[in-house]
Amino acid sequence: MTLKINIEASLYIHVPFCASFCDYCDFYSVVMNPSPKTAAVMDSYIDAVLADIQYQIDFFHVEKIPTVYIGGGTPSLLGAERIRRLLNAVKKIAGFSPIEFTIEANPESAAEEFLSVCRDYGVNRISLGVQSFHEPSRRAVNRCGNAGIIEEKLALVSHYFPGAFSADIITGLPLQTKEILLQDIDRLLAYKPAHVSLYSLTVEQETPLYEKLKSRAISLPDRDESDALWFAGRDALIQAGYEHYEVSNFALGGKRCIHNIRYWRMENWLGIGPAACGTVINEENGTAKRFSYPANLEAYLNAPQNVLRGAMPHAPHLDAPPPLINMANCEELNKTELIRDSLLMGFRYCGGPDPQSFRRRFKCSIDECIPKTIERWKGRNIMLFLNSFLHEAFLEMESTLPVD
Repeated sequence: MTLKINIEASLYIHVPFCASFCDYCDFYSVVMNPSPKTAAVMDSYIDAVLADIQYQIDFFHVEKIPTVYIGGGTPSLLGAERIRRLLNAVKKIAGFSPIEFTIEANPESAAEEFLSVCRDYGVNRISLGVQSFHEPSRRAVNRCGNAGIIEEKLALVSHYFPGAFSADIITGLPLQTKEILLQDIDRLLAYKPAHVSLYSLTVEQETPLYEKLKSRAISLPDRDESDALWFAGRDALIQAGYEHYEVSNFALGGKRCIHNIRYWRMENWLGIGPAACGTVINEENGTAKRFSYPANLEAYLNAPQNVLRGAMPHAPHLDAPPPLINMANCEELNKTELIRDSLLMGFRYCGGPDPQSFRRRFKCSIDECIPKTIERWKGRNIMLFLNSFLHEAFLEMESTLPVD
């Protein structure tokens, strides 16, 4: 099946560098302490990313890039000059005119020059990793920085990106109480973020936090306490005028994250960098290709010339992945699998999956896929009980959808 040319696809760039590892994080990254060697690695990373972007755009015939998100890791560790080189290069790509261009930053590395370059070269949204102002909680999970630095950088970010920045807060941290959480939210809202992500701490296996809990070196609020903390944070944000529009995300009017909405609506995106994932939809038959790079910086930087920098095939098609994707895990999603993913992602969003896009893509409606589940959940807030809803929906799908 030939891939329809001239597609629209968002762009995600993974920056796998951190100053240190937070105990709870299971995202792929490598620690980069300042040195000539690490500077050379970061320079090589920018070279590889630019080649990778052009490769995928050419291969998939992307004619329009509506949104860009640079995440990590810690993108702000790249510094002003590397970000300048990256942004200056991507601006020259044909069809590059994103309506939303986000970059993540951590307070301790969000230097003023970095923010100035981002603003001047097309970034129009910053996502700042605050997590908590409470020093004992931060230290308990090995979160670098401190409350003073956070305050300083929030002031700086609000100056360079007024009304156009997001911040993360985590609930369920060690030593966190409802009073401490609400104080954190009050301190954050004083800087008028347009968007807040409120995450409940998740303990992932093979993280330092998991090992600390096993050894009883620290403790966390129990499940009921953790849920109560998150709901207290949610209520405070709603009372302050923020709309709860996705499971973990809140926004002032008109400030929802467009890039993430494209994920939740299962629209095309390209994944750039080690550990990045991309998905390209075949709208004609409701199937998709999903590819993910290995979580291996060295392999990404040392990709053969003909992988990241070689000549492009003139007739790309989905049944023969390009050499670039041969380097990655390429998963074929049949119609049933893509419907499951569309429900899984779509119902995270307050509006649910877009019914018109769903019918156009799958030649059936959501109600036809899971009629009993939809009827049982009518009038209920699916976002707050998403796992229970999806469990019912997927069980029903087994009897309503044919096996591909």
